[in-house]
Amino acid sequence: MILLQLSAGQGPLECCKAVGLALSTLEKQCADKAVSLEVVEAVSAGKSGCYKSVLVRLDATAPEAAKQLATDWQGPMLWVFPSPFRPRHKRKNWFFGGETYEVDESDIQHHFRFRACRASGAGGQHVNTTSSAIRATHVESGLSVRVESERSQHANKRLAVALLYKKLEDEKQASLSAQTKSRRQQHWELERGNPVKVFKGPGFTPS
Repeated sequence: MILLQLSAGQGPLECCKAVGLALSTLEKQCADKAVSLEVVEAVSAGKSGCYKSVLVRLDATAPEAAKQLATDWQGPMLWVFPSPFRPRHKRKNWFFGGETYEVDESDIQHHFRFRACRASGAGGQHVNTTSSAIRATHVESGLSVRVESERSQHANKRLAVALLYKKLEDEKQASLSAQTKSRRQQHWELERGNPVKVFKGPGFTPS
């Protein structure tokens, strides 16, 4: 399983807009390369097309295609364009970042436990009379999530694993010492000066 997270970090709304534009560009690239893209989690910035972060799952008949595409979006990136929200603002450089996670599908059955349960949300008779929802638990940590956004158990299981893996990564980051966090922040600030991708203009054109 290949997971890719695009994030605006602590950046302003313009950086969140860049994440939204990046997601649209990534969707087009996936369509061109026959890679399926599934949005696992999207944290809205409160304005249409703007996201604080987006977590997507990439799949392909040839796994290397999905992995290469995700790798291409890893690291600090830059959108160069005058602010679409603050016309008089002088700043034109908006940074965002991408991070790739790879989950070994063969390990899922050993590290995750799944339980089917009835969906509780809206959706009419079909949703309410089938056990399509899934509660997934990471055995070692005890972390769990419940997913019922899709109609099939299989689809909800895929999303649950992706969300749990993201939770595990978040827990890992939260447990880092203050000194380690400071080093990571310094590293990020240094990388911002050397983006792996640069996009320009309202069309988000690669430079």
